[in-house]
Amino acid sequence: MTNADFLSAPFEPAVEMPDLDISGAGRFYNRELSWLGFNWRVLEEAENPRVPLLEKVRFLSISATNLDEFYTVRVAGLRELAQAGNTTPAADGLSPAEQLVLINADARRLMQSQQRIFRDLRRELEAEGLAILAREDLSEDDRDWLNEVFLNRVFPVLSPLAIDPAHPFPFIPNTGFSLALQLERTRDKRPLQALLPIPAQIDRFIALPSEPGTYRFLPLEELLLEKFDSLFPGYRMKEFCSFRVLRDSDLELEEEAEDLVREFEVALKRRRRGEVVRMKISAGAPKALKSVIMRELHVGPEEVIEVDGMIGIADVKELIVEGRPDLLWPSFTPRVPERVQDHEGDMFAAIRQKDMLLHHPYETFDMVVRFLQQAARDPDVVAIKQTLYRTSKNSPIVEALCEAAEDGKSVTALVELKARFDEAANIRQSRRLERAGAHVVYGFLDWKTHAKISTVVRREGDRLVTYTHYGTGNYHPITATIYTDLSFFTCDAALGRDATKVFNYLSGYALPENLENIAISPHTLKQRLLEMIEAEAANAEAGRPAAIWAKMNSLIEPEVIDALYAASRAGVRISLVIRGICGLRPGIAGLSENIRVKSIVGRFLEHSRIVCFGNGHDLPHKKARVFFSSADWMGRNLNRRVETLVETTNPTVKAQIMEQIMAANMADTAQSWVMKPDGHFAREPLPEGEFAFSCHRFFMENPSLSGRGSAGAADVPTLTHSED
Repeated sequence: MTNADFLSAPFEPAVEMPDLDISGAGRFYNRELSWLGFNWRVLEEAENPRVPLLEKVRFLSISATNLDEFYTVRVAGLRELAQAGNTTPAADGLSPAEQLVLINADARRLMQSQQRIFRDLRRELEAEGLAILAREDLSEDDRDWLNEVFLNRVFPVLSPLAIDPAHPFPFIPNTGFSLALQLERTRDKRPLQALLPIPAQIDRFIALPSEPGTYRFLPLEELLLEKFDSLFPGYRMKEFCSFRVLRDSDLELEEEAEDLVREFEVALKRRRRGEVVRMKISAGAPKALKSVIMRELHVGPEEVIEVDGMIGIADVKELIVEGRPDLLWPSFTPRVPERVQDHEGDMFAAIRQKDMLLHHPYETFDMVVRFLQQAARDPDVVAIKQTLYRTSKNSPIVEALCEAAEDGKSVTALVELKARFDEAANIRQSRRLERAGAHVVYGFLDWKTHAKISTVVRREGDRLVTYTHYGTGNYHPITATIYTDLSFFTCDAALGRDATKVFNYLSGYALPENLENIAISPHTLKQRLLEMIEAEAANAEAGRPAAIWAKMNSLIEPEVIDALYAASRAGVRISLVIRGICGLRPGIAGLSENIRVKSIVGRFLEHSRIVCFGNGHDLPHKKARVFFSSADWMGRNLNRRVETLVETTNPTVKAQIMEQIMAANMADTAQSWVMKPDGHFAREPLPEGEFAFSCHRFFMENPSLSGRGSAGAADVPTLTHSED
């Protein structure tokens, strides 16, 4: 089946849904339930027979981490609204309280599945020589070795805590994991309740000495119970249980914060002390201990989940050992674009030759780092401007910016303090940049700056040339190895002027006027999308070909969804690749019969945001209009963030996006889930003997696709299934 065959294939027949009010709130699917559906897809990869064993463990851990964050942010917010008596419905008509009932029921099923899958994976791991032990499995040699580990690596950081009037119940931080103990003094049988918080600074699993190629792990809590006598001498243990808490982790800021950095530092401390929104406790916990814990943490039965299995299942990521490559994805080295190699690593020369689009992680993110490092060391560079939403702890990008500032170049860094769960790291980076002499700005108090832009101004002869990088992902070298994103480099003067105007807006509130190739939210981006969708609808109504292809992480903005519904009714063929949340219902007669939605979950995290409009032609076509963006189609991105939507007019870049990236995503069958009208996703079974095409494998195994960084139209092949 060729790419052309796929693109001409008919859509699924539309479904009649008479019980659904498609003229009212029923036309939307609930955001929170859709997110849970995405996490179900992540979890199901932990059972996918095509996934290597340790990668299954990774998917299990990711699903647990995702669910923790969901509770600490989304569920915490709904809980606040419900407790305040707020009955305002979401777009789909459900009140906060109604949503919480549905969320908790589905989340409990999800957690039960996590435990079942962990039990299955534990057996598979043991069969492969990776065993998780209990105390009773230890030999005397093991105990001797563990005694040294305990004394030197564990005991110094433990704080056994009695619970009595002289020792009030301690504070348990967000994600805090503890043992609760019912003790009895041996000399007089006097009872004592105690807590043993398990420090997050120590690995959850201790690797014991093992034969080469095999691994034996002991959970930390098992070691603590084994060494109980050293922690509570003179006592014997009658009963115990373990528990873990999640707290409200959303941030609230004062509207008139005079010092934004200091306000965030205070808010981060408040986050640590947020209300408990969920507590997991081991099944069969002693009633007295459970009662004390619930009372002291102020949690009701609805927030308590009894776990028959492992608490804190996100920690299983520690079991992923590099010493068993046979149980991991095959190694993969991102490519260096040939055009950069042709110019002996000179990024500016490569960009001057022609606009350059890189597709991460298949092409290395090191080119973005090199771009800034070269700028920092180039005596002809006079200025660098950079947005930083998320970046790594020891960021080479921040290092390059500091080097440039210390060298006397003008460096402006927009550091977004409101990047959720990276606020503290970003505060540290901003302090470091300021010490180096960079101008550090923080954007807007009410809006996050989520745009991904970098500019380098270079003196070339008697003029200044602006080199610009626009991206769909963060300036984070680590996540760039697993997120699929686009990096676009250009020295086009108009795109450089647009970027400079955006930076001036971020640093001086000067609303950019007359942008030439980009739109920005919260001002023009949504309107540009709506206009383009309406233009496709007009093409369909006039009898011209009309099509929209779009790829993003989430789609929930009601006005955009309604525009897509209207376009579908007009006859526009709409194909959407949405990794996570989707509030649109596809394939419903009279509403969305011309819309299909799929989600791709696999080795890499689909993260790029792309939209292609046929512009009166079938897609792909050289006259189509092609955009890439930092924004998902969500209310927060379109109405409450600074984002970019960049149109590319370079024919080669357009072809690379449409004929390679988008076509491969839509042709994928190996990692795809298809959304049904009821909002659920299903992995479509392949007919007997049919090849399962994987877009991730396709890009990994075809270095000719984009290795020259969009060097020429001849480099863009026709995508066929046989090329995998």
